[in-house]
Amino acid sequence: MSPVACAQTRAQTRAQPPRRHALVQVSAPREPSVRDLQRRALARDAGRPDAVVEALRRGRGAQTNDAGRFERVAHEAFADDWPADDEAPRALATEVTLERARSIIARNDSPDIGFDQSINPYRGCEHGCFYCFARPTHAYHGLSAGLDFETKLFAKPNAAELLERELSAKNYVAKPIALGANTDPYQPVERRYRITRGVVEVLAKRSHPVGIVTKSHLVTRDIDLLGPMAERGLAKVAISLTTLDPTLARRMEPRAASPARRLDAIKRLTDEGIPVSVLVAPIIPGLNDHEIERILDAAHAAGAREAGYVLLRLPHELKDLARDWLIEHYPDRLERVLSLVRDTRGGKEYDAAWGERQTGKGPYAWMIGRRFETAARRLGLNARRTRLRTDLFEPAPRAARRADADQLSLFA
Repeated sequence: MSPVACAQTRAQTRAQPPRRHALVQVSAPREPSVRDLQRRALARDAGRPDAVVEALRRGRGAQTNDAGRFERVAHEAFADDWPADDEAPRALATEVTLERARSIIARNDSPDIGFDQSINPYRGCEHGCFYCFARPTHAYHGLSAGLDFETKLFAKPNAAELLERELSAKNYVAKPIALGANTDPYQPVERRYRITRGVVEVLAKRSHPVGIVTKSHLVTRDIDLLGPMAERGLAKVAISLTTLDPTLARRMEPRAASPARRLDAIKRLTDEGIPVSVLVAPIIPGLNDHEIERILDAAHAAGAREAGYVLLRLPHELKDLARDWLIEHYPDRLERVLSLVRDTRGGKEYDAAWGERQTGKGPYAWMIGRRFETAARRLGLNARRTRLRTDLFEPAPRAARRADADQLSLFA
């Protein structure tokens, strides 16, 4: 048997569980179809049979767990056809590592981002959105941007304590703080750890402005804090709404709130006087771009009065993760989606140029921008922008600052 025929036979038999008394007929080599190539690519990248992969990543977004880009050694699992010692493999569980952070306010000077300061209570995100641009940051921890990013999380339990100290610094200047700039501050583990809640409590106590970005209904839990802050011009929330199709949403964002729940969150927040913006993010050409107008209509009906969008971004490992996801869920759209992505990125799958990385460039990106602007103008979205106040900030009393300084002097 030729090597090609052997490879075809192995691919066919490993894609299905073995059957007793089954007769395997080996045919002559044939030209593989596009679907054959796609299935082989997925099996190769996953490093294990499809059935095992599905069992391990049940309820997760990524299809693979390749080593981080900074690692010198990569490990690959494979099937040896020996019977397993235990029962069927269990789905991956979420592991949370408590991290004693040294500082909590991150600062940036990127010209195309509308904030200077941000807080990320968690590293990694259990929502499992396959498209998350923050996935490659897990490589800095020696972990994968794939399944590791959504199953191996880091929590900062001392975030509120650090924030209190940093806001009390003598040279601190109040500027709006963004919660959720990297990973979602209201992801499922927040129900247990309540770190975001503690951060918002400190900001409320100090009358400090905050802008929140989330796709979780859990943000409504903190209406008791955000409502009074919003009355004073100190809080606003942006809800990310990627699609109105619950099936597509479950595939793209397996552990995030459903589209209906996000619309309900918009309504509940706006009913309490909290300004809400809807983020159509990301817009994926050839997959959800046809929903732009419908999403804005639904968000406006729920109470949103501002809107923004971000075109799909595929930095570093995200290119392969997106390809694997499309192969798994929409193999017939694989080439079209990636071709349109390249059309919006100057022929590449990603361009990190400032001013273009959020919206892309080229005719297709231009069309998306004009459709969004036309729909937003029709609904009156963005007619008035909410600007957070910074003049109400109340630093810690001088005596408290002096006590903190005395404590820190013990470590000098």
